[in-house]
Amino acid sequence: MKETRRSFLWKSLAAGATLLVQAKAQGRTVRIGYSISKTGPYATGAGITTLPNYRLWVEEVNAAGGLKLATGPARVAVVEYDDRSTPEEAIRNIERLIVQDRVDFVLPPWGTAMNLAVAPVFARHGYPQLGVTNLSEKTPELVRRWPSYFSFLGLPSQYAEALVLLLRNLAAAGKIGRRVAVVHTDDEFGLELSTAFRRAAQREGLELVYFQSYPQGFSDFASLLNAVKGRNPDAFVAFSYPAETLAFPEAAAVVGFNPAVFFLGVGTAFPVFRQRYGARAEGVMGLGGVVPNQAWRSYLERHKAVTGQEPDRWASQVTYASLQALRGAIEKLGKIDRFQIVRLLRQETFDTILGPLKLEGNVFRGNWLIGQWQDGEFVAVMPERPGAASPRVPKPAWNR
Repeated sequence: MKETRRSFLWKSLAAGATLLVQAKAQGRTVRIGYSISKTGPYATGAGITTLPNYRLWVEEVNAAGGLKLATGPARVAVVEYDDRSTPEEAIRNIERLIVQDRVDFVLPPWGTAMNLAVAPVFARHGYPQLGVTNLSEKTPELVRRWPSYFSFLGLPSQYAEALVLLLRNLAAAGKIGRRVAVVHTDDEFGLELSTAFRRAAQREGLELVYFQSYPQGFSDFASLLNAVKGRNPDAFVAFSYPAETLAFPEAAAVVGFNPAVFFLGVGTAFPVFRQRYGARAEGVMGLGGVVPNQAWRSYLERHKAVTGQEPDRWASQVTYASLQALRGAIEKLGKIDRFQIVRLLRQETFDTILGPLKLEGNVFRGNWLIGQWQDGEFVAVMPERPGAASPRVPKPAWNR
């Protein structure tokens, strides 16, 4: 049948419209913003735990063709600012990302204090706050106030109670006594963990022979550990930040303090801890831990290939899992609707490198809690469940 001029024009217009829609779909981007500590005292933690996982996730999403929306794939574009480790700068940056840059999602900063500082901004604009390094006992209360506030790392009491249970079990097995010394950084992180630990320790019959805080910027760890050594504890527990965590073993070796259990806080799971202490890291315990299965090994290799560095063995994999959950929610919905994304994050179960991830009251409570350096890897020892390694106690001497 001969085609008329009119039908030819209609077909041409239709074809042009189709091409235009495809072009728009192909050019669609989802804008992700974040304000992170690239300078200042939080830069070490942010540079090991948080920022590399943001970059890894974006790289992998775009390499796979982008986020799968109902209108077609959408690549991820990033807007990034340095908060200089100050809450005021972080607040200004988050406002700027939302109001001026008009990003679709904002990823959270590093650290409990920074996450708490910016939480009202996220909530006011209805953006989901996928907090990972926001370890606080106040999280359930904050969730009631801000339903878009999440915590993927759990609660301080989970970690403190797991550590107390471990020490109690070791004492019951005759591997250590019940004398425990505790020191902690004098901020929200240290106060919440130490308070939860003391409450659980008293309940389980552990004897707290030393319990002392130290201010931020404190550096005389040799004198502190000399005082602790004088109390002859079976276990030493420090709820510390990375700089302090890296300093404690050296000071302990100097004063000849080597209790059966030596537990440190944030930073024990960092690769730099193993790099700094080598074989002397063996037996040191801390927060987190991994099960070196196929999922972990694959993540480890991808992380190294994209970022040029190893992840830590605690919050790194949790950060990546939180982004997998975000991607799962976006692709299940098929569009950018932050209210519905928050609803899905609260209700759905997501496939992640940690296994199935389901939030309870906006909190993920399924993490590994206590780890120990064993044969060059920071393996999970608590909670007691399949995959956990047996703790090795007493720890070896510092001069091995």
